[in-house]
Amino acid sequence: MSFSKAQDLLRLAQMAAARRMGVSLEDIRAEFRVSHRTAQRMTEALETVFPTVAHTDIEDRKRRWRLEAPLPDALQSRQETAIEALEIAIRGACEEARLRHARALEDLRDRLLTRLTPRDARRSEADAEAVLTSLGKVMRPGPTVSLRPEITDAIIEALRGPFRVRIIYGAAKALPRIVEPHGLLLGYRSYLVARQPARGAAILNFRMDRIHKMDVLDESFVFTDGFTLKDYAAQAFGVYQNPQQYGEVIWRFAPEAATHAGAFCFHPTQVLEPQEDGSLIVRFNAAGWLEMAWHLYQWGDKVEVLAPAGLCALVEGYQRPDFDALP
Repeated sequence: MSFSKAQDLLRLAQMAAARRMGVSLEDIRAEFRVSHRTAQRMTEALETVFPTVAHTDIEDRKRRWRLEAPLPDALQSRQETAIEALEIAIRGACEEARLRHARALEDLRDRLLTRLTPRDARRSEADAEAVLTSLGKVMRPGPTVSLRPEITDAIIEALRGPFRVRIIYGAAKALPRIVEPHGLLLGYRSYLVARQPARGAAILNFRMDRIHKMDVLDESFVFTDGFTLKDYAAQAFGVYQNPQQYGEVIWRFAPEAATHAGAFCFHPTQVLEPQEDGSLIVRFNAAGWLEMAWHLYQWGDKVEVLAPAGLCALVEGYQRPDFDALP
């Protein structure tokens, strides 16, 4: 057996041990990018090398293979990449004030390190640190609003229930509000996405920096039927939601900026339409004209707003011709 095939077999054994339902031929084909027949040969090798492999035929008539006993530590693959990924996730959680998640990730990293020999643990930590030193998190230009860990942790706890929360919002001495958290939008300004029963069934945004206090209540609720944070977030260009502004947005980028603009994902629903004169038209559906205007300003006079009329009026007269670079 070649070295690469041995690596693939160990990887397959790890998958078969880690997944509760085991692995199917379709899983193997997708993971290793092999043909159906090669996937079959890999399961045959798995059964030959590992005596604790069992297979079952489930309701969809697909056979699945599962390793009933965990792999010995000596057969575990090297952990540098996993440790790097955990370290990156820990830093991200700390930057977003998700301290509960950061602690959980640190515990997972430490448990992973304890399974290694002291020599391998030191090497893995050193290699991970070398990679992390070379990575930089690319931030959107401009200031961001800091999040308070106690508020973020309370939201995460409430979402697990889900439980209602009592918040003091706006003024420090404002009357408390009872809201039902549906999600958290993280950006240069972050928002709690929630329903406030006293104000009806509408989904509202509450600025995180204006929440002075939050208490998780022992009161469960039911999420709005059909709501998904992904679809809700896609209604806006940035994070601000304004149903009155929602509609088709059309921008035309000048020929000298078309290739550059074509590399951007301005919005998940965007459609790119290259024009005969070399320009590029971008269409999508969203709200949030002010955040669009902030972004469009960076393109100077290399972009024209064709629709909506309200956004056209907002950017009119602000397209500068003297910017030395595009975003």
